[in-house]
Amino acid sequence: MFDSYDWKDKIILVAEDEEINYLFLEEVLNRTSAKVIWAKNGQEAVDMFKENLVDLVLMDLKMPEMNGYKAMKLIKEMKPDTPVIAQTAFAMSGEREEILESGFDGYISKPIKIPLLLTIINDCFVNESH
Repeated sequence: MFDSYDWKDKIILVAEDEEINYLFLEEVLNRTSAKVIWAKNGQEAVDMFKENLVDLVLMDLKMPEMNGYKAMKLIKEMKPDTPVIAQTAFAMSGEREEILESGFDGYISKPIKIPLLLTIINDCFVNESH
């Protein structure tokens, strides 16, 4: 499954306040050779985005200090072309459309399905190169 994803030249920022969720994502993303950095809240995500050449952000929506919506808006103000993918455990009917309309480039609900996550990220990387 991981053979078709070689992201050794990519930096992925994971904004996630739950350590177990981050460790899961780190394990998955490490298999693609991407460099993974961790922000534990929305404010930290914005600060780390400023300090690193981030290629993609996986953004939890419900975090302390600053939620994912606000953090995404600040990141998009700095670099509008950087893909930001929302991740949430609170998937309600109609929420996907609301999330995408708010400015996110993609959406995945928890529990995260690895093949779907890899496909969404890869689509963002493929689309940015055109």
